[in-house]
Amino acid sequence: MTIKVGDKLPSVTITLATAEGPKPVSSDEFFAGKTVALFALPGAFTPTCSAKHLPGFKQLASDIKAKGVDVIACLSVNDAFVMRAWAEDQAVGEDIVMIADGGAAFTDAVGLSFDASRFGMGKRSQRYSMIVKDGTVTELNIEEAGEFKVSAADYLLAQL
Repeated sequence: MTIKVGDKLPSVTITLATAEGPKPVSSDEFFAGKTVALFALPGAFTPTCSAKHLPGFKQLASDIKAKGVDVIACLSVNDAFVMRAWAEDQAVGEDIVMIADGGAAFTDAVGLSFDASRFGMGKRSQRYSMIVKDGTVTELNIEEAGEFKVSAADYLLAQL
């Protein structure tokens, strides 16, 4: 079942891609007591994700945070080393926390996975964005397959 506005996020282990290496953390701990702008995408280094999705959030990071967001996080079904390399390639610095959902535990738990095997990618996350306040979803924007509109940084910024 797909998560919806008003739902509490499921409790699973996610992995932060940090400069010190992979850092496992519970989703409960990560989202507790803060407002998080989370966006998820099919894959690091993929065309739309690298050309538009992640760069849009980097470009608007200060505007998003000025609206009361404590943390901006990018999640993908990739390992922490790939997510860290992508963060370095995209020069996200401290603006965006990169979350590796390598086994798709979070993605499956929120009901937003899809099978990208026909593209040689296996299980992946749908493209979406959400605002999470103290672990509860307050805004949720799920893209239609092949689209890039409602999960974009400017769309999310307008919701704040």
